[in-house]
Amino acid sequence: QVQLVESGGGLVQPGGSLRLSCAASGTRISRYVMGWHRQAPGKQRELVAQIFTSGTTNYGDSVKGRFTTSRDNAQNTVYLQMNSLKPEDTAVYYCSARELGRTLTNWGQGTQVTVSS
Repeated sequence: QVQLVESGGGLVQPGGSLRLSCAASGTRISRYVMGWHRQAPGKQRELVAQIFTSGTTNYGDSVKGRFTTSRDNAQNTVYLQMNSLKPEDTAVYYCSARELGRTLTNWGQGTQVTVSS
């Protein structure tokens, strides 16, 4: 089973940038669909970005054009580059991993991102 640890969250001003990392251990992620999700207080968890084993990406409508996800299978790490951050991007960001052909999704513990002046 894969274990995931997110890092890189913090406090940033509106318009700023952050890069989140998700380090995986326990298995290689090359056969995993990796994702980023977020949950703000009082709201449901929502998909931010996905990156498939082929490198194809998919983004939530609210972050298209501002966020970019990438994967480094050799380093067993996934990244989320967040630019032009807005206060509404404030949330706990979670990394996820789902092995191809499986339904089980593994989750990290989350990292807080706060966008505020």
